[in-house]
Amino acid sequence: MNKELIIRSSSDAVDFALLKDGKLIELHKEEENSSGSNFAVGDIFISKIRKPVAGLNAAFVNLGYEKDAFLHYHDLGPNLPSMMKFIKLVSAGKIKDYSLKNFPFEKEIDKDGSIADIISANQSLLVQIVKEPISTKGPRISSEISLAGRFVVLVPFSDRVSISQKIESKEEKERLKRLVQSIKPKGFGVIVRTVAEGKKVAELNKDLQNLLDKWSSMCKKLQTAHHPSKVLGEVNKASSILRDVFNDSFTGIQIDDEELYLQTKDYLQEIAPDRVSIVKHYQSKDLPLFEKYNVERQIKTSFGKTVSMSKGAYLIIEHTEALHVVDVNSGNRSNKARNQEDTALEVNMIAAAEIARQLRLRDMGGIIVVDFIDMQNPENRRVLYDFLKEEMSDDKAKHKILPPSKFGLIQITRQRVRPEVNIKTREEDPNENGEIEAPILIIDKIAFSLEKIIKAHKKVTLHVHPFVAAYLEKGFPSIRSKWFFEHKKWVKIIPRDAYTYLEYHFFDDKGKEIK
Repeated sequence: MNKELIIRSSSDAVDFALLKDGKLIELHKEEENSSGSNFAVGDIFISKIRKPVAGLNAAFVNLGYEKDAFLHYHDLGPNLPSMMKFIKLVSAGKIKDYSLKNFPFEKEIDKDGSIADIISANQSLLVQIVKEPISTKGPRISSEISLAGRFVVLVPFSDRVSISQKIESKEEKERLKRLVQSIKPKGFGVIVRTVAEGKKVAELNKDLQNLLDKWSSMCKKLQTAHHPSKVLGEVNKASSILRDVFNDSFTGIQIDDEELYLQTKDYLQEIAPDRVSIVKHYQSKDLPLFEKYNVERQIKTSFGKTVSMSKGAYLIIEHTEALHVVDVNSGNRSNKARNQEDTALEVNMIAAAEIARQLRLRDMGGIIVVDFIDMQNPENRRVLYDFLKEEMSDDKAKHKILPPSKFGLIQITRQRVRPEVNIKTREEDPNENGEIEAPILIIDKIAFSLEKIIKAHKKVTLHVHPFVAAYLEKGFPSIRSKWFFEHKKWVKIIPRDAYTYLEYHFFDDKGKEIK
């Protein structure tokens, strides 16, 4: 299995595509100026309580977002009184030692108590975003703070050491627990992440010290911080993805922006110095990065109501207010299997792999109901269920899969912490009569533009939709050949999956667009 991270930067956004054996499995976007971009999962804010609501046993909290954040009693954390006392003393400048080793803890709150007894309006509170603003809702927050590192997660005002459930070896779990307890600072809990498996104490300690430094620098900010305001932001998206998913199966990281390339290289130097050489700065002027790795085409074929799969099968994905519904169809595939049951199992297995990919790719959350093709054999249903669980084992979002029902339905719940990735794949028909004749409509415009610019430039490259590119190059003599005979210059044509039918741009020999 080979994994590649492809990072494309533009003036207002950075796109991240994670490929597994060349197939797109995750897509992320980091926008510079979107209203939600300042409220990412993991960000820590010093906030103001707007009002506790006894009926909900929750409070609405002002983070500076247009909608108040939601804080439930169960998200307060047992040591909230200790944290509130600490924050109050730090903000007043009465504590200069942020290590917690000499800080006396208060009594823990009752796990079944009432929020109105613990917090009141206008109080300041340190909170962390656990779910980004989605649709009409504000962010979901927690006052149980955690700072994520490469191998460990640091939890202030706690004393617990817990090990990732994905580490299966009992001996390894005990070894890691012993190591962490020997280096854990007083007043802090530690969660050991899956990637810490097999690591030495020096690596874990270095990661822990980095997180303690982060905690100290955040505490320093509290003295002068405006309420509400962000006091600690998540690392940039590239570093965040690498921190959470990077492992030995990564074979390449391609980045088309020099500054981001250097930042990523520096971050990889910290977490995996022996793998720095896989980070490459993509500098080709002829072919954009996402086109080179076939990402644009995969985006266009993977998002949308209908998703095609191998052997003629396809999925229909519908999104309602309450849940997602996925319907599996065998399509027009030729039936080479011995019977209908074998056909159903084969199609269902193909669909299960694609559904696991689609959930990650679109970041679909909440309740997902999948209508697989009916199978009579209970053993086949068990095989499908086990296969789907295996395919989703790489998914870092928390999820639960229920066994197939009598009607062949499988229900999945998947943690939703960000808005779903929703990419428009349908384009408006350029003609009023509903028939697309893009090549015919656009050729005259392109020829007219070319006539004006070709004399002023040694080399000219034309970027167009693949359909238009094919039309310009087909036949003998092709339209491009006619241009050559007329202007005595060869026009290089680059098909662009990202373009709409009527979109085209000319570029010079340095890769700059010719207006």
